[in-house]
Amino acid sequence: MAFLKLYKTKLQHNYNFLNTLFKERNIQWGIVTKILCGNTIYLKELLDLGVTEMHDSRISNLKKIKKLNPEIQTVYIKPPSKLNIKKIVEFADVSFNTEIYTIKLLSEEAKRQEKTHKIIIMIEMGDLREGVLGEELISFYEQVFSLPNIEIRGIGTNLNCLSGVMPTQDKLIQLSLYKQLIEAKFNVKIPWVSGGTSVAVPLLLKNARPMAVNHFRIGEALFFGKDLFTGETIEGMHHDVFKLYAEIIEITEKPNNPTGELGENVAGNTFEVNENVDLSETSLRAILDFGLLDMQPQYLIPNDPNIVIIDSSSDMTVIDISTSKNKYKVGDLISFSLQYMGALYLLNSDYIEKVIE
Repeated sequence: MAFLKLYKTKLQHNYNFLNTLFKERNIQWGIVTKILCGNTIYLKELLDLGVTEMHDSRISNLKKIKKLNPEIQTVYIKPPSKLNIKKIVEFADVSFNTEIYTIKLLSEEAKRQEKTHKIIIMIEMGDLREGVLGEELISFYEQVFSLPNIEIRGIGTNLNCLSGVMPTQDKLIQLSLYKQLIEAKFNVKIPWVSGGTSVAVPLLLKNARPMAVNHFRIGEALFFGKDLFTGETIEGMHHDVFKLYAEIIEITEKPNNPTGELGENVAGNTFEVNENVDLSETSLRAILDFGLLDMQPQYLIPNDPNIVIIDSSSDMTVIDISTSKNKYKVGDLISFSLQYMGALYLLNSDYIEKVIE
């Protein structure tokens, strides 16, 4: 059975690296836990690190976090839907918002639950996902800042997640200016300017962050140590907090081209026969015990550099081990490092066991 392993010492190392980075700059930060898909085994590992704030885009996951530790500050990181208002007020201390109508519903529900619900007003900065348009921000703020049982905790923005717009210094300066504008106009203090996600960590390392940006939301940098500007691992961090291990269930020398009339496979793809390949040529193929139900193969990186991933069907993945220096046999484990989306797929699969080392 294939399994996903979390290396707790590497997780601890990455957490300490980031925590030091933020503390030295007086930045508050929370961990984005959506990649864990509510897995309580891994959530407990985060709590054991001393985390005080967790962010997620699924209410069911925030509910699990509150059950594990009611004192954790939970943040719902997408605009709430009308049907979820009651649960959001119950399980999220803070939520990201872009609609006046929704904030009024949160106000009414918070009053019923006798709570003060905190909100972050998200501002559109060019990535074209959620966000209030800059020219409408003052009018928006004016309509929500005095609503009962609502505390405007700050302003924020999302960059890079949809259109790939990078969080440059200029973008974050612009966000900081919105803070100044609101504070001057309404004679209020905006505690958080939440402009930082994993993609903005390199700006911190270069000391290029505007000082007003004082809140970060970190997921990928914690689990993968990745510099999203360069694609490289941040110096001093681990890229392999997670690894996938899959068992070889068959090894056979087989032709390189399929034989017979070809149609679409289960993924809707059609195999293209390479006419330049001698039909008598073969390769040593191994079958692994996971497939498309668990993972998209393009997000896997074999730790053996001489392994080539051929393709996956719903429950099995085929690899070419012809040039590997290892003498694999049936029952051996093949390990893979993961891209972010690869770990997300695996953590969302009920068929992949989750373990800790």
